[in-house]
Amino acid sequence: MLRELRGKYKGTALGWFWSLLNPLAATLIFTVVFGAILRVTPTVGANGVQNYTLFLLCALLPWNFFNGVVNGGMAAMLDNANLIKKTAFPRHLLVLSATVSLFVTFAIEMAVLAVALLVLGVNPILWLIPALILMILLAVFATGLGLMLSVANVYFRDSAHVVTIAMQVLFYATPVIYPLTLVSDVSPTSLVARLHIDSLYFLNPLVHYVEAFRDLLYEHQIPDLTTVLVVVLSSGASLWLGWVVFNRFAGRLAEEL
Repeated sequence: MLRELRGKYKGTALGWFWSLLNPLAATLIFTVVFGAILRVTPTVGANGVQNYTLFLLCALLPWNFFNGVVNGGMAAMLDNANLIKKTAFPRHLLVLSATVSLFVTFAIEMAVLAVALLVLGVNPILWLIPALILMILLAVFATGLGLMLSVANVYFRDSAHVVTIAMQVLFYATPVIYPLTLVSDVSPTSLVARLHIDSLYFLNPLVHYVEAFRDLLYEHQIPDLTTVLVVVLSSGASLWLGWVVFNRFAGRLAEEL
């Protein structure tokens, strides 16, 4: 874990400042393209604030963390192949250390977001503890997926390419850069009606995570019961399944590597 934290920005001129610059650059791009050019209208937040940048960041930061944990977990075994071959230790620690390292960065980014919300009139102080709990649940959910993908990527090297495409699709299938209301406003064609697009869309657990973060930080309201249940159950199920799959295939990692 300490090695992950120390080595992430080792040798760079800006060091940990890169952890803020990367999401800020993405935020600027999305704000210009979707907020200014395409004129995507964000929902109204607490105290009547309607700010696309704040609306975006409340979802983009959790998404970036999720994406980082999944990809970091998937690469953990291959990146540490020599260590696994030479040393006996619990292999799952490689995935967990990647999660912890990214969680520290995530916490820093969310702290900066909290300051931005406060300055722009959306005081998040009373909602920080629920948001922290939600951050932990997201970390658990992503770690479970990372555990499964870490062994899948050893046995099936095409996994990384499949996941890259899947994450691109998942990004746009999650209301990160647009409000959830746009999905409900899709014009009903016969095909869409047959597929029940709303029902399919909400099968994506990340929809509920993103909406929960926006509820807490941007709109200052408790997420609805369905969202809470999906978040809690999906995090527990993901970690349990990830643990089972990882332990099932971890025994032959050294040979496969």
